[in-house]
Amino acid sequence: MELRALGSTGIDISVLGLGTVKLGRDQQVKYPRGFKIPDDQAVRELLALTRELGINMIDTAPAYGRSEERLGQLLPNSNDWVIVTKVGEAFENGESSFDFSAAGTRASIERSLKRLKRDYLDVVLVHSDGNDMHIIEHEGVLPELAKLKQEGLVRAYGMSTKTVEGGMWCVQNTDVVMATCNLADDHDRPVIAEAARLNKGVLVKKGLQSGHAENSVEDALRYVFSHAGVSSMIVGTINPEHLRQNVELVNRVLSPEG
Repeated sequence: MELRALGSTGIDISVLGLGTVKLGRDQQVKYPRGFKIPDDQAVRELLALTRELGINMIDTAPAYGRSEERLGQLLPNSNDWVIVTKVGEAFENGESSFDFSAAGTRASIERSLKRLKRDYLDVVLVHSDGNDMHIIEHEGVLPELAKLKQEGLVRAYGMSTKTVEGGMWCVQNTDVVMATCNLADDHDRPVIAEAARLNKGVLVKKGLQSGHAENSVEDALRYVFSHAGVSSMIVGTINPEHLRQNVELVNRVLSPEG
């Protein structure tokens, strides 16, 4: 699988990343069908297949329930992977909570390091609650992430945004933005274009519309990767066959003949 530079971070990532919501959370999630959280053996097999298929990046978050903790326990050779995690939102006891303060950010990073059994985090994104500009202008999370980067606990940081204004700010002032891009929602196109211009990292979320694009997966992938600024697209699955099919399709889309 093709590797791409994540902007100017010095981190190379596979063009598909594995999203891991379903490893740790099955409540209040927006998927077309219900699912059962896989057991440890199924997760080990999924992670082994992920690496075998050439994927080196995993996307997780405290908002994904036990996902970080399970990856720390089950991920082989953790330091050989690029792990993207988040701050700002947590999901515990069936409820989401938000904390964008400096102290909350540092505590969240310390928890993620412990759960993932890492000495540093590759990429940390602010998990926006939708009020991007309020978080940027009035909360302590981004300045604290800049400090954590200086301290060597974080290699790169940015935000998973919900608005164009927030996305543009992040592209101009941080390392990475996680943006929405799919056939039904292209509001972040200017953000992706600006990231390409400034050589900033772009991780695409909802590229397959959270599973709702199943009848046109190849068209969805072709659309996402038609944007020059895209570094990688996150695909969340616990189905090994779906993972194989997605990798096969993206390899076809990105091949010279594709």
